[in-house]
Amino acid sequence: MAGDRDPEATVLVVDDDAAVLDTVADGLSVAGYRAIRATNGTAAIEMVRTLRPDLVILDVSMPRMDGFAVLERLRSAGQGVPVIVLTARHDRDDRVKGLRLGADDYVTKPFGLEELLLRVRAVLRRAAGGAAPAALVCGPIVVDTEAVTASVDGRLIDLSPTEFRLLAHLAANKNRVLSKEQLLEAVWGIDFDTSSTVVETFVSYLRRKLAPFDGHLRTVRGFGVKLVDRT
Repeated sequence: MAGDRDPEATVLVVDDDAAVLDTVADGLSVAGYRAIRATNGTAAIEMVRTLRPDLVILDVSMPRMDGFAVLERLRSAGQGVPVIVLTARHDRDDRVKGLRLGADDYVTKPFGLEELLLRVRAVLRRAAGGAAPAALVCGPIVVDTEAVTASVDGRLIDLSPTEFRLLAHLAANKNRVLSKEQLLEAVWGIDFDTSSTVVETFVSYLRRKLAPFDGHLRTVRGFGVKLVDRT
């Protein structure tokens, strides 16, 4: 596995539970990453600003400022650092909320360290991926990967980071049916079988935001999803 990891990557682990913090940070160090630690949201925000880590592993259940508030502040400040959310909550709405706020992935406690390291590697690999063409055009939909904006018929639409990546990948493969597995790997970096409904959830978000041009985003039952340049 040594060839798959990036030993130069710095990962900030944020958790108020000392045992979890030590376990995750030590596991990252053994895997070849540089692990730094924060025990609260305020410290995490400052460390992202000053130390510029390559990835943040962020616990949700923290006192005073929870992980959702930290994530929201990071994204509001224009911090695009990839974030993996750790949550002990099994409520699907909480997981969706994290993704909507701009999390790149989530892991539910209790978790295996090997699974978490796989997620870390996948998110870092995706963040370091090759550059796409600056402008992706599909009918009235234009995705600008340099300005990180998307518009429909000249009207800018507000997208979360995950929604933007999904739309950009669909636009880069316009008129091609992409399976759930292909989208999970390309957008979320998950390259193993999963029962997650995250693809369906984010496709529904895009449909609402593309209205009244949502006819360009089509589900091909039993096969996947495609973005077409003509309705």
